[in-house]
Amino acid sequence: MFHKILKSGCKAEESKLRTAQRLTNLIALFCILSWRVFWMTMLNRSAPDAPPTLALTATEIGVLDRLVNDKPKGRQKTLSHYLIKIARLGGYLARASDPPPGNTVMWRGLSRLTDIALGAMVGAEFMGN
Repeated sequence: MFHKILKSGCKAEESKLRTAQRLTNLIALFCILSWRVFWMTMLNRSAPDAPPTLALTATEIGVLDRLVNDKPKGRQKTLSHYLIKIARLGGYLARASDPPPGNTVMWRGLSRLTDIALGAMVGAEFMGN
């Protein structure tokens, strides 16, 4: 699974880097990203009631709270709650009959969340100055 994420999600084979050192650095970074996607997918299945801070930063949690609407407002905010929000950013429909989100939708959702969170941080800095 990890190698599938590395190959399909990161598209490691499509790299145009010309030196071994640059390719090694890129693959090392992709390994960290692939591990995080796989880890989050497995956490959603094995520890759904854990606190969201186990796998997400405060910025990511804040962006998800503002970006993805909750259906039940009184629901406790668990790790699974936020990981499903990430999966929804990646195209997961979150219907009652759907299986838990897989690595592909988690990859797409985390990629979108990272872009949005970076934009939020840059916007906050810009507005603060």
